[in-house]
Amino acid sequence: MNRHNSRPIVLCLSGHDPIGGAGLQADIEAIAAQQCHAAPAVTALTIQDTANVSDFRVLDHDWIIAQARAILNDVPVAAIKLGMLGSGSMVRTACEVIHMASSAPVVCDPVLRAEGGGALGEDDVGYILREELLPLAFIATPNLPEARIMAELPDGTADQCAAVLLKYCKNLLITGGHGPESQLHNRLYMQDGSFHDIVQQRLPGKYHGSGCTLASALTGRLALGEALPGAVQSALDYTWRTLRDAEAPGKGQYIPRRFPIA
Repeated sequence: MNRHNSRPIVLCLSGHDPIGGAGLQADIEAIAAQQCHAAPAVTALTIQDTANVSDFRVLDHDWIIAQARAILNDVPVAAIKLGMLGSGSMVRTACEVIHMASSAPVVCDPVLRAEGGGALGEDDVGYILREELLPLAFIATPNLPEARIMAELPDGTADQCAAVLLKYCKNLLITGGHGPESQLHNRLYMQDGSFHDIVQQRLPGKYHGSGCTLASALTGRLALGEALPGAVQSALDYTWRTLRDAEAPGKGQYIPRRFPIA
């Protein structure tokens, strides 16, 4: 039998997307593409397709804790990726899991709405995320609409939202692409006060699962031991390539192609 050194393991708490473009499948594929292994714990079930989400159901607290405990008692977890949580109670459950995992860095992708506009969380999720979970995260990766919800600034700029959210989280990446601009301005705000503006070419079309792909790739890079600025750059470059090579299997948005075309 061949035995190889284990890849870094990433614990994922995310929802299930039956179309496979976002959620846990996106996490698993993007983490595997970074040469890491995903250990997923399902937080919610959704009814969605490539166009939009129509409904979701958050799973029971005890089931999430049991899934996480089974993972943490068996394998070393190098990092944690948080995706769709869906309710305030699930945010608090995720906080419990973070405390169970002690020192593993946490990447929080605050999934609040689908690209098609459908809600993926109850009304109070953004507030509870900000108040209770962001202080436990190493970095949060909202897009601008999500940052506005958490900062309670409906028309806020990235800088204005960051001024609010950095009171709660250590590092913050606000991704671009939700306005009319011809380039994507992804802004990394770091704990030491430094600021990095990472500009990318905008691609045509809309994409289902781009935020999940980015956050998962970033978590994988951190699990490999990369420093934050380089990990963010690597994750953004990887995500851009998955969108450049995206496929359109359904009637709605493109799905990122997270493994290279053979």
